[in-house]
Amino acid sequence: MSKVSASKTRVIFWGVRGSIPTPGPGTVRYGGNTSCVEVRAEGEIIILDAGSGIRLLGQSLQREFGSDPIRLAILISHTHWDHIQGLPFFLPAYSGKNQLKVFGYDGTRTRLGEILAGQMETPFFPVTMAELPGKIEIEELKEMDFEIGRLRIRSKFLNHPGVCAGYRIYTPAGSVVYMPDNEPFDQLDVQLRNRGVENTARTFKSPAEERADLIEFLRGADLLIVDAQYTDEEYLRHVGWGHGSVSSVVSLAADADAKRLLLFHHDPNHDDEMVDKIVDKARMQIAQVGKSIAVEAAREGSEVILS
Repeated sequence: MSKVSASKTRVIFWGVRGSIPTPGPGTVRYGGNTSCVEVRAEGEIIILDAGSGIRLLGQSLQREFGSDPIRLAILISHTHWDHIQGLPFFLPAYSGKNQLKVFGYDGTRTRLGEILAGQMETPFFPVTMAELPGKIEIEELKEMDFEIGRLRIRSKFLNHPGVCAGYRIYTPAGSVVYMPDNEPFDQLDVQLRNRGVENTARTFKSPAEERADLIEFLRGADLLIVDAQYTDEEYLRHVGWGHGSVSSVVSLAADADAKRLLLFHHDPNHDDEMVDKIVDKARMQIAQVGKSIAVEAAREGSEVILS
């Protein structure tokens, strides 16, 4: 029996950094582990991405459940290394009593299972995925609307090199949107020309249509966790890299009437003071557009409760 209360939705942050782990004195407050967010609702444990933060989550689950079996689902947004690199260090995968179901979409020209197993092959890791004792099932998603237990999940492909999906989890206490890597659609035509057709994993509509679809996907979200890696000035030097800027994220949240905005996927070059400045900038921009959206930066170890 899962030790998860069905009376509320808990969102716990285990990794909030983008690109590469950044331990050190400059990242103590917001954290240096890469993407991993835990959502508990309706008796389910859903893990969003398996960056380096999933190692600490695994230790916490082992302490919590003890000798009891653990059953959980892992939703992979995409298979760039900072979103899967912690999976080989996830303790629940090393016990035969536990059941892990991993969901995600195929990567560019490579199947999801092959990518996840590949990082554990010799010479990269001493234990292969096939040797893990845990009951691990990998399901390649084909639909954009599916269910985990009693929870409805919607997904949306984002503007990021390769195949990258955002997820919206509908719970009785409200909806949680996880959109870890996404670039504004305004520059989409330029980005596609720069990448080349052969490096584009899917087709796109016009920038205006793609943005409108994204707004519809985000509409009224109770908690919006979204990629805000760059300042506006930095973004001008990183067009096509697949990440958001502060102004573009604020604009999305405002147009979608989100209730709470958590800036995510902090740049590895941004220390705690820089993240503070980005939050201040976002709050000022929210006020300027006349919205009352609560804005914070996602912080490793923090918890949000929807009720």
